[in-house]
Amino acid sequence: MAKRLYKIEYGRKIFGVCGGVAEYLNVDVVVVRILWGVLGLLYGTGILLYLVCAFVLPNKSEVIND
Repeated sequence: MAKRLYKIEYGRKIFGVCGGVAEYLNVDVVVVRILWGVLGLLYGTGILLYLVCAFVLPNKSEVIND
């Protein structure tokens, strides 16, 4: 099975984007959340990128059922 990027549904804080990215990269979700927060605070692009991912990425249950 190929690796797919998705949002998680269980254990998410807002939309589940950071959890999905953490599973895709095989790292701890806390690391992804910290890096995403730093990008959001320093450059502002992290916020825009997060919102785009929240609406574009499918949920994990949608990807697994395919």
